[in-house]
Amino acid sequence: MSSRRIDATASPAKKSAATNAARVRVGRETAGRGGKGVSVITGLPLAPAQLEALATTLKKSCGAGGAAKDGRIEIQGDHRDRLVAELRKLGYDAKRSGG
Repeated sequence: MSSRRIDATASPAKKSAATNAARVRVGRETAGRGGKGVSVITGLPLAPAQLEALATTLKKSCGAGGAAKDGRIEIQGDHRDRLVAELRKLGYDAKRSGG
């Protein structure tokens, strides 16, 4: 039998169909930030290391700062449309949430 290694940095498009069925939401929050808005991505079924790697990729595509914490990704500024497009390219069924 051949042993298969699972690559922790593999793109989400190469993962199981269960990953694509996750409800990934991209919203905007201002609470507790002095009126400054951040784009928040929730519902990603990833391990903390994978979440951090995805956050780095998304921050670079938006040209903004941010963080991955508590199972969600926060990107500084209102980049919801760009984030939804990037996540869809990566194979996630991402949708905008909120107004």
